[in-house]
Amino acid sequence: QLVESGGGLVQAGGSLRLSCVASGRTFSNYAMGWFRQAPGKEREFVAALTRSGLTTTYADSVKGRFTISRDNAKNTLYLQMDSLTPEDTAVYYCAAPGSTSYYLPKSKGQYDYWGQGTQVTVSS
Repeated sequence: QLVESGGGLVQAGGSLRLSCVASGRTFSNYAMGWFRQAPGKEREFVAALTRSGLTTTYADSVKGRFTISRDNAKNTLYLQMDSLTPEDTAVYYCAAPGSTSYYLPKSKGQYDYWGQGTQVTVSS
C-alpha cells in the first residue's frame, strides 16, 4: 500500500514536499517513482530513484527544481518541489514496481502499485 501526503495550494515560486509511506513489503528492495496527471492530460513521469536512493532521474520539465529521495528506515519516499509554476498543477502519485529487477524505471508500464494521489495546485 502506498499513501501520499503533502499536497496543497501554493503560490508560484513556492515549495512543497510530498511524502509517500509504503507498507506491505520490503520497501528497500524496490526502485520507486513519482508521476503526475493534470486535468485532461495523460499521467506522466516525474522522477524515479534506485533502491538505495543513490541514483535518480527526472523529467526534463522538473530537472533542477524537484528532488526525489527516500528513507528506507522509515519506508518513505519524498518529492521536494521548489520553484513551482502553474504548469506543475496536477495530482501527484507515488508508484512502485512489482519486480525487484527494475533499476531506475521511467515508464508507467513498469509500475504495478500506485497511491491514491495528492493534489498540488500552484496559483499564479
